[in-house]
Amino acid sequence: MVSPVPPHGGIERVMMAVVNDDDTATYRRYATELVRYATALVGPSDAQDVVSDAVIAAFTAPAWPLVEDRRAYLYRAVLSRARMRERSAARRRRREARVAVSGWVSATESSLDAQQALARLSRQQRAVVYLTYWDDLAPAQIATLLGIGEGTVRKQLARGREQLRKGFHHGR
Repeated sequence: MVSPVPPHGGIERVMMAVVNDDDTATYRRYATELVRYATALVGPSDAQDVVSDAVIAAFTAPAWPLVEDRRAYLYRAVLSRARMRERSAARRRRREARVAVSGWVSATESSLDAQQALARLSRQQRAVVYLTYWDDLAPAQIATLLGIGEGTVRKQLARGREQLRKGFHHGR
């Protein structure tokens, strides 16, 4: 059972303005696991923002009242927001690279650790790896949560494992 979640910044105030009591209960029921999931996708500094954005977008979506599996819908919303954040960050990095001083040299890469290895996976691979190993979910459960086929889950997990193996092998 998920323990009650303390208020997270302004999301509680925003939610009170845009959602009903059932939606607030849904948020409280899944917030902790969604934040853990988002942390695996975007890191701890952005996880809460991704969850907040995803939850508010989900609750205000016209389709929300018709959603049967709200937990799965919220997981997909978090993944979508994580992808949006990554695309935005990539655009920002490209803009910054264009205006960066040409003589700038990046710091050398430190030894490869698990967080760096996971960061090299695609978002979907990272989501599948996280749900498999940290949440101990079966491929069918992951497929339901993410709204993808079970075969896709298995394929992404295999690719993720191979990437991790290569990363650790070359990092030594």
